[in-house]
Amino acid sequence: MTRIRTVLLPPALAIVFAALLCAVALLISGDSPLTALRVMITQVGEGTTAVDIVNSGAVYYIAALAVAIGFQMKLFNIGIEGQYRLAACVAAIVGGALVLPPVVHTLVIIVVAAVVGAAWAGIAALLKAYRGVSEVISTIMLNFIATGLIAFLIKPDSFGVLQGNNISTAPIEPSGQFPGISFGSGGTLFGMVGVAALLGLGYWFLLNRTRFGFELKASGESPTAATAGGVDARRMVIIALVLSGAVAGLVGLPELLGRDFAYTLTSPQGYGFTGIAVALLGRNHPLGIALGALLWAFLDKSALALDNVGVPREIVLIMQGSVVLSVVIAYEIVRRYELAAEQRRVAAQLRDTAAAEKAAEKVAS
Repeated sequence: MTRIRTVLLPPALAIVFAALLCAVALLISGDSPLTALRVMITQVGEGTTAVDIVNSGAVYYIAALAVAIGFQMKLFNIGIEGQYRLAACVAAIVGGALVLPPVVHTLVIIVVAAVVGAAWAGIAALLKAYRGVSEVISTIMLNFIATGLIAFLIKPDSFGVLQGNNISTAPIEPSGQFPGISFGSGGTLFGMVGVAALLGLGYWFLLNRTRFGFELKASGESPTAATAGGVDARRMVIIALVLSGAVAGLVGLPELLGRDFAYTLTSPQGYGFTGIAVALLGRNHPLGIALGALLWAFLDKSALALDNVGVPREIVLIMQGSVVLSVVIAYEIVRRYELAAEQRRVAAQLRDTAAAEKAAEKVAS
């Protein structure tokens, strides 16, 4: 019961606090919080919103899993943004240049994306392991380098193709595309949604059912104790960041293989930073991350309907930011509460033991 409360209570408190803050902001601006909530919920059942929420949730989920792998070792891989964008660009170039059998073509694109993401994160991993360079600094710098490298790769005289006012890679043939599930007018569910679910299961199994997962968490809790127990801390840093980068490399594939079929200068950005927020919200637990990803996607997609009733959609940004800030505070409050409760239980047990010993001494005398 205590474990469930520790996991579920902080996100719940954060969401309630964020909702109250948004309600106050709406009241100050003269809008009705109930109207805004009703419009957002109603929007889910209209058009392709429900499918769009799941599709976006899958993208956020993969990004958050990549962040969570680093968090398990107290590593802050803030370079998810550069890793997934560069991986999607290179995978699109390779996918557009090859003509292979359907399943093989798709698998090659996925493998290329994972390898590029892992290699890009590996630079920060080696700097961290052998030179002690903070992964926060190195991954931030690598994000900027990745942006410049992408611009170079998709120039018309490199691998880019000029399409109107936009530049993109060569389109991926149908054999390399990942088919989704069509719901008619309700939209098409990305096939990579299933891959995201499998990644979540793999993440859970890796951490809770393998020796590597135990060593990963042990190294994060206490590198000194882990080293004393025979764990190579340097090796774990490299593996954790490379694995995080490999998962990050898959972030852009749901849209690349399920909708866009090419990488352009205007391809979506910002998923890496959203993944950090979702990982914090889900407390690095695969189920919690899934709920956080769906919540974030719901706020993103349903907010579009707020303009129809005169409510500024920026209220959603306020709520998302409030969730990120308050979830950290909520975790600390719950942690201190649980610690105080545990201390009271231990003190009560000691008092009971002392009372029982005194009673036994009286009976013996």
